Amino acid sequence: KSSVQTIGEEQIQNPYTELLVLKGHQDIVRFLVQIDDWRFASAGDDGIIFLWNAQTGEKLYELRGHTHKITAIAPFSSSDVTEEKNDLIITASADRTVIVWDCTSGRQVQKVSCFHSTVKCLTVLQRLNVWLSGGSDLCVWNRKLDLLCKTSHLTDAGISALVELPKNCVAAAVGKELIIFRLSASDNGSEGWNVLEVKRLVDHQDNISSLVSVNDLTFVTGSHIGELIVWDALDWTMQASECNFWDSSVHPDVQPEIKLSQSPSETSVQHLTSDEECVFAAVGKGIYVYNLQMKRVIACQRTAHDSSVLHIEKLPNRQLISCSEDGSVRIWELREKQQLPAEPVPTGFFNMWGFGRANKQANQAAKKMQENTPMYFLELVGDLIGHSSAVQMFLYFGELGLATCSADHLILLWKDGERESSLRSLTLFKKLAQNGDLQLKL
Repeated sequence: KSSVQTIGEEQIQNPYTELLVLKGHQDIVRFLVQIDDWRFASAGDDGIIFLWNAQTGEKLYELRGHTHKITAIAPFSSSDVTEEKNDLIITASADRTVIVWDCTSGRQVQKVSCFHSTVKCLTVLQRLNVWLSGGSDLCVWNRKLDLLCKTSHLTDAGISALVELPKNCVAAAVGKELIIFRLSASDNGSEGWNVLEVKRLVDHQDNISSLVSVNDLTFVTGSHIGELIVWDALDWTMQASECNFWDSSVHPDVQPEIKLSQSPSETSVQHLTSDEECVFAAVGKGIYVYNLQMKRVIACQRTAHDSSVLHIEKLPNRQLISCSEDGSVRIWELREKQQLPAEPVPTGFFNMWGFGRANKQANQAAKKMQENTPMYFLELVGDLIGHSSAVQMFLYFGELGLATCSADHLILLWKDGERESSLRSLTLFKKLAQNGDLQLKL
């Protein structure tokens, strides 16, 4: 039996009471990317990219050009004011090619086949009007797919994730290391570019699994053994770290579990997202809210799902959405706890069990901090049951709803039932009014 809390059949706070099933893919759908306010693209292991209408669920285009699974996808819209706005997407595949597609016509614009290994990540630097591909090396390209410059071969494992930083820099995750690269235009006035390695950060004890930029001053990384490190985006120094997500001493009000070891699936940071205030981490089966100012976890759901949480996003209101290998999609609300009389906070694992001497001053400081700090909890407010296999990721379209993709080869569009019903009624009234006008004229 699941240890996750359940909610009634009504799900009063869950607006997503209707769904549309989008079929077309023949294998696992791993990626969804937003093109504009109403269009998105999907891609996965069948090597096909589909473009969809998020309002109607209509299939707009089927893009065929890759022979193996898609490994990365990114939108690349034209930012040049002199040009007509051009919505493009870039896709990379295990066939060692990268293709640029025009989303308006559904046509292939350019294709590059000069890679020595699979491209695992793509990042667009809109300000510089270039894009980067990460694999066994880092390559810099312009809009026409001319190779501007590249690094020397890094490792066989290659770059697993990239994030843009200020001052024309990027951070690349290469195994346990975080490598900072700087891009610079050539001095001779030509269109040439240089990419230089400026620093290697070796603070992680295990492979880096996720990266997120918080703002121009901060970015955050997470690893397979549950480490979360907050970095200064300008000088790349460590601002804070958290590696005891699963430790009960983080939350003294939670019943402690005695475990001699943690399996990687329980502690791995699968995905990170952020707003200016907090970082939201998908760690194992749980969700953790880490406050950047307080430098600590302020709320968590240790068993948010029955299996690993693969993707998490913060909504404009105080809600979060998470999806999991168990096929579920859940909506959570961050709520403030009613304050109880404060108790000393254990300062570590051994103090929690009464071993060693507790530091009286530390306990008093922790007590004072707890008195002044509001505590939060994540409440389950919606459970979207529709997929029969692991839900890989999702896109939030505001009023248009939510798109989810899964290993069951399907994409589901979740809709606000009340809104859809009123839209249908409005359409019907318009038709009746038009018919009435027609009859009056006759």
